[in-house]
Amino acid sequence: MTRPKILIVLSSASNGWYLPEFAHPYEVLSPTCDLTIASPLGGPTVLDPISVQLFKDDSYCQEFAQTKQKLWLETRKLDEFTGKAGEFDAILYVGGFGPMFDLVDNKVSTDLIIEFHEKHKIVSAVCHGAAALLKATLPDGTLFIKEEKVTGFSNAEEIAVDRQKDMPFHLETALDVASGGGYEKADQAWGEKVVVSVSGDGEGRKRLLTGQNPASAKGMAVELLKMLAEG
Repeated sequence: MTRPKILIVLSSASNGWYLPEFAHPYEVLSPTCDLTIASPLGGPTVLDPISVQLFKDDSYCQEFAQTKQKLWLETRKLDEFTGKAGEFDAILYVGGFGPMFDLVDNKVSTDLIIEFHEKHKIVSAVCHGAAALLKATLPDGTLFIKEEKVTGFSNAEEIAVDRQKDMPFHLETALDVASGGGYEKADQAWGEKVVVSVSGDGEGRKRLLTGQNPASAKGMAVELLKMLAEG
């Protein structure tokens, strides 16, 4: 049986990407899927050192950080995949603070999200990776996440780690506005929350999957496998 193919996108920004939000999806997906790693600039990306420290007791994260460096140091440039969404089954945006700075307004990225949608592929993101979804716009001018359920790092979580002062905007607020009130989150900060939003049919069918925070990364990847199996 053909292995599903997933395009994983990391931020190229100096703020970097967050260890468990790449490591745990990789842990879940790599045994049965072919993964291609890309970033806006290609080449090396930044693993947020704070995430390495905070997840020092997560044995898989530490193993991943120590043994899988090639994955994030030799990424392919995102624009290589323009026009190639049909070769994949899903696209996945990894979180970390970086996407808030280099993926929100990246036209290559937003166009690629729409291309994946138009090819009936799964669009997925975890934590701040959902920032990449904000300005993806359908040909009729409608935002891709309009009237969809969506999640991402919450305002309360941002404030709890005192990073709101470093961010260009609150992700929760922006996702709620862009979706028209569709933002959802766990009952408590740092709780796991995975949101599947499948809507429409035929050419307009959307297949959107998002995870709220680091605790949601593995569960989101498990759900992605389920969606892939359903076709």
